[in-house]
Amino acid sequence: MLAAILVGLAVKTPTVPFHTWLPPAHTDAPATGSAVLAGVLLKMGTYGFVRIAMPILPEAWRAWAWVIVVVGIVSVLYGAFVALAQTNLKRMIAYTSVNHMGYIVLALGAVGLIAGDTAQARSVAVTGAVVQMVSHGLIAAALFLLAGVMRTRAGTYDMGAYGGLATPAPRFAALFAIAAFASLGLPGLSGFIAEFQIFAGSIAVAPVTAIALPGILVTAALFLLALQRVFTGPTQGQSPGFADLHGRELWSIGPLLALSLLIGVLPQLLLGVIEPASAALVDLVGR
Repeated sequence: MLAAILVGLAVKTPTVPFHTWLPPAHTDAPATGSAVLAGVLLKMGTYGFVRIAMPILPEAWRAWAWVIVVVGIVSVLYGAFVALAQTNLKRMIAYTSVNHMGYIVLALGAVGLIAGDTAQARSVAVTGAVVQMVSHGLIAAALFLLAGVMRTRAGTYDMGAYGGLATPAPRFAALFAIAAFASLGLPGLSGFIAEFQIFAGSIAVAPVTAIALPGILVTAALFLLALQRVFTGPTQGQSPGFADLHGRELWSIGPLLALSLLIGVLPQLLLGVIEPASAALVDLVGR
């Protein structure tokens, strides 16, 4: 029964190898559709793990814990490396979603590894996973809306078609940089809070989960490379005449990044809500 639930939720999340529907869906969808898909709908998969699979079938979850951890590690690394190879900005962001959902699956799998006095560490891992759900929802939605601006202005997501975009569109460049830094886990933004807790809890429970740490480095590399390709250097390709963000776009994207900054600076506002439920879930799984 747990296997059936896991497969269904893994498709929704998505994790490797059930992720293949996500990049084409994002690439073909309008920006607003991608923002809703990444910001809300993907979290229904990971939320299902926390609210359905783990509390209802705790013994089975413990038995399958290592399988879930391995799937999480593979999703983290695969998503990051494949995203690094993309030239289409929207497909790149889609594969980073596979990477970030892998962090959540990794942490939730670690909760089932009952060994010694690790309840506190497992609670930290669950808390990090839930924070990642919130954080990724904000950041990915902002990134997809920004990618949609590029498609609206110039008709393409191809990063090679741009260059020096920061000159004609400084507000666009600034918001994209903030979103990229949040996604790669820069301290002071919500992505750092989530990933720090995920790895602090998971590594304390199972040190082998440190294998997934290079995913953070690769994510940093791919976003820095995207920033270099699109926004730096001489203005060329589709960049000349590119109109900067107007009021409606700023009011759509700005609050998402402001919330990411708020969580990064004052994480206790969110952690105070999540931590009691995390402790209860860890207790349920450990029975």
